[in-house]
Amino acid sequence: MLPLQEQILVATKANLDAQFAMYASLTSKTLEGIERIVNLNISAAKASMEESAAAARQLLAAKDPQEMVSLVTAQAMPTFEKTLAYSGHLVNIASSTQSEFNKAAEVQLAEVSRKMNELVDEAAKKSPAGSESVMAIMKSALGNANASYEQLNKTTRQAMEVVEANIASAVAQMSQVGQAAKS
Repeated sequence: MLPLQEQILVATKANLDAQFAMYASLTSKTLEGIERIVNLNISAAKASMEESAAAARQLLAAKDPQEMVSLVTAQAMPTFEKTLAYSGHLVNIASSTQSEFNKAAEVQLAEVSRKMNELVDEAAKKSPAGSESVMAIMKSALGNANASYEQLNKTTRQAMEVVEANIASAVAQMSQVGQAAKS
């Protein structure tokens, strides 16, 4: 077995390596999310330009103001629906990116927690007589930190679920309003 100081150094190095890996993973997930948003925006911009040109041609071909008002009214509803769809795509991208972040953080923190518990257990085995209470305090502190993190993580997930449900409900309500306006 390695002396305790060497074990601490090895554990610290492993922890730093794991953190760098997590940061690389989170950076990759961030860039993937940004790429998806950019692609969505490019697609939306292309579609918008094509639709605007078509709408302008229709408006220019209108024979009287009444026909022009009818065309503008008819074009408003598809635009509203496309805006809702775009918003839904954005929410989906943000939600999936947030989910990936949470997964990466959970894996990393679980691994760090496991290693810290192993290190404390090893230190407890090698500690001099009479230091049992200090080791018990360290174990208790680690247990409390783990429990706090798990509660925070659970609360965060619940909050995200509520936000996603509220957004989905709002999109559904706006869609119903759009459908009612069509009728």
